[in-house]
Amino acid sequence: QFHGKAYTVRNDFHYLSRTKSVPLRFRSFEFHCVTMPKALVKNGAEFFGVETAERRGVTLHVTNLERTLVDVMDRPDLSGSWEEIWRSLELVEFFNLDQVVEYALLLENATTAARVGFYLDQHREALMVEDEHLAPLRKLRPRQPHYLDRSKRKSGTLVKDWNLMVPEDVLHRTWEEMA
Repeated sequence: QFHGKAYTVRNDFHYLSRTKSVPLRFRSFEFHCVTMPKALVKNGAEFFGVETAERRGVTLHVTNLERTLVDVMDRPDLSGSWEEIWRSLELVEFFNLDQVVEYALLLENATTAARVGFYLDQHREALMVEDEHLAPLRKLRPRQPHYLDRSKRKSGTLVKDWNLMVPEDVLHRTWEEMA
């Protein structure tokens, strides 16, 4: 949302911290703490893909678009529906794909790597994705099939390249038919 690429504007925001905290409410806004991924702390890479920006005279640290892509694939529960995720990411014209892959690998999470790979695979032409970007993600993918959304284990189609069970609405982007 900070980058102006959110499909839907929301009043809840997530921030990263090394320690947990209770949600904070200020006016109509709600702020939720998300703890730093353990693999980033272990690898000393907490600030990978973090940029400094200014908003109304306040200096902020925000994740760049590349890290944001991977973070929403890593924690889709914080990002709304898959339709929201897809539509928001599709508002981004360009990603540094080397940085996307590097960050996805830093998280050391097979399901996240598969989700990122699946998304990039679906957007090969628009994002100019090459096999060299997908190969390292494919190496890290799960050995057994995983659900795209573990919390909603809906039936779907197994996308063998990524060992992901993908719901039909995501696989075929059926929300586009409703527009």
